[in-house]
Amino acid sequence: MMRVQSDDDLHDLLREDAPYGDLTTRALEIPHGSAWMHFTARYAMTACGLEEAARLLELLGCSVTLRARSGDAVPADARLLEARGPAEALLLGWKVTQTLVEWASGISTAAARITRAARMADPEAMVACTRKTVPGTRALSLKAITAGGAEIHRTGLSDTLLLFPEHRHLADPQEGLTVQIRRLSTRCPERRVVVEVDSHEEALEAARGGADVIQAEKFPLEALARLAHALRDFPGVRLAAAGGIHADNAADHVHAGARILVTSAPYTAPPRDVSVRLTPGD
Repeated sequence: MMRVQSDDDLHDLLREDAPYGDLTTRALEIPHGSAWMHFTARYAMTACGLEEAARLLELLGCSVTLRARSGDAVPADARLLEARGPAEALLLGWKVTQTLVEWASGISTAAARITRAARMADPEAMVACTRKTVPGTRALSLKAITAGGAEIHRTGLSDTLLLFPEHRHLADPQEGLTVQIRRLSTRCPERRVVVEVDSHEEALEAARGGADVIQAEKFPLEALARLAHALRDFPGVRLAAAGGIHADNAADHVHAGARILVTSAPYTAPPRDVSVRLTPGD
């Protein structure tokens, strides 16, 4: 999987951590010889961020060999990356790259768990992760969820049509939901219209009005199953469940009738531990 962080972004990570260099390394007068650095997974994980880590180390003058790639499901103790270069360069890039890989792998591992749970209930089920990433991390967060097998719900406000109740509340009060859906379809004919709903009645109104996807927000499982049954009368409409979905309840939502699970849960997953070992060079 290709890296998504530019060289400028990676330089910014280094500047954030060491704007004036590594004081400890400089004060210790670490010899200028070469050294080795090895990344190893402490536990099983779906790896991510290795390409970015490798490039950052290359920018510091190190040579890097990747032993795994983003999206690989690796077992505990699997070697992920090896780098050789100046000792001070490896020490400078050490924590930045370790943190990047641990954080991104936490997201991808969580996405893989949710996706696996959903597809065990129905192989055609899809997990779609929202745009609610930590600010400033969207590119790598979206790479991580796709590395875990999930899909991108939307990258931002500019690329998809998602009609929220908040839009409806602030629009012309004389217009009904059907008029709003038709307007979106007319103005953006190449886009699908997704409508988030809070009730069974609103969902049926949206289906009758021409919505392509009904996004049921925080429906109890019984209400979701009732809606899925009712939407059989609208074979072109797909049902998505959103709100509070995670690996432990993904299958329940699929069994209730949702074929798209919309979630932000992977973005707050704990990082996956990566062991880093530094040794003197030959």
